[in-house]
Amino acid sequence: MPKINSDLVLFNELVEVLLNEEHKHPVADRIEADKLYDTLDLSLNPTPIVDNKLKNLLKEVVISTPKTATKLFFNQLFGGRQSKAILGDLLAVMLNNSMYTYKVAGPQIGIEQEIIRKSCEMIGYGPQSNGTFPTGGSMSNYMALVMARDTKDSHCREKGMSKPMIVYTSRESHYSNSKNASFAGIGKSNIRYIRTDSKGQMLPNHLEAQIIKDLDEGFVPTYVNATAGTTVLGSFDPIDKIADITEKYNLWLHVDGAYCGSVIFSDKFKYLVDGIERSNSFSYNAHKMLGTPLTCSVLLVNDKKHLHNSFSNDADYLYQTDSDDFNLGKTSFQCGRRNDALKFWTLWKSIGTNGLKQIVDEQFELADIARAYIKSNPDYTLYSFNNSISVCFNYQGIDPMTLCTALYEHQITVVGFGSFNDDTFVRLVTINTNNKEYDILNFFKVLEAYVSKNSKIKKLKKEVLEQAE
Repeated sequence: MPKINSDLVLFNELVEVLLNEEHKHPVADRIEADKLYDTLDLSLNPTPIVDNKLKNLLKEVVISTPKTATKLFFNQLFGGRQSKAILGDLLAVMLNNSMYTYKVAGPQIGIEQEIIRKSCEMIGYGPQSNGTFPTGGSMSNYMALVMARDTKDSHCREKGMSKPMIVYTSRESHYSNSKNASFAGIGKSNIRYIRTDSKGQMLPNHLEAQIIKDLDEGFVPTYVNATAGTTVLGSFDPIDKIADITEKYNLWLHVDGAYCGSVIFSDKFKYLVDGIERSNSFSYNAHKMLGTPLTCSVLLVNDKKHLHNSFSNDADYLYQTDSDDFNLGKTSFQCGRRNDALKFWTLWKSIGTNGLKQIVDEQFELADIARAYIKSNPDYTLYSFNNSISVCFNYQGIDPMTLCTALYEHQITVVGFGSFNDDTFVRLVTINTNNKEYDILNFFKVLEAYVSKNSKIKKLKKEVLEQAE
């Protein structure tokens, strides 16, 4: 029997261990960071390890790793598990193609391009559009910024930056914008953080006022990053109104939909990105709302020439056959690139566009259930609003950072906290559509039971009430 066959048997055994653990212990026992290397043997040894010892060690690692697919994981902007997408990802690992040339990827190139073609069609991009699969949302934003820079200064790639370019984004946008301005040579000090309204949405009037100010001072306004689903509140910037401004002043408009851009699949919620067809670029992460395994990020460009202008480079040793349309390394930031498209394609192909629509719609339904429960219970304070899958609240005035940390450390549930303006709160993300109404209500049940029984939290609650008096 080939070695791979026995290793696949072991893999299936480990998967069974994981699934059983998820059922019995939805939250993994936490290993203190300073005790990790004393608890698990993670050392690399000079001699081989026998199979049984390796199997037992791998079981320990699997059991100890945070479980992101269970019904008590609400911490990140991803979660759950779509089985057909996992099938595609496992096949991609076994096939082990790199996506830079048709010669080594064959039909996998067509799979990636079909996803991009259909996505462009759905958002109203024209026949000159195209895209690529970057390594994540941060890289999508970076590639968009590089294209904006090169469009504003066509000599930049050869001679370097010659103009003091300015980048605009909201105060609630993803932290990658700051990093990317540094990477692109624009500089962090040349980012203008635009004010937001009470829902965390960019204010177009402040954006335009800032652009006018920068023009008057001799700067070169270059790029606006709008957000479809801010990290904390899940807000959507008003794309149509922002596009009026970027078109007026000739700025590149990128819509960062890493978190919630998948609303393009929903008839009911697609209006949240009205005006998306007017953007220069748009990105969404299928590993978030759509539940594919990490990572699966899609970057779309209204005119494919920008991908070629910014990322193409001749390499005779690599591009030896077929046209540029099938040699995707010429429009990618990377050379060697894993196949992130197959898992999305197997999911989309198996359940159809209507199935993806249902996945998205159910997340908003779960958020409505959570908000309704919070509104009906006087012990809770709600900080979020309708049409967001980030449900932000506080419970009985307890410090949310203390509460979330305690829930995690005692393996009760995994949920995070966030801040907006002067408020800090628990942030429940309903992105796992394997959850149902029962699971959302059960989250509140286990939270309340933990607070009721835990002496540390009770003491903290008492102190909060005494301070209020």
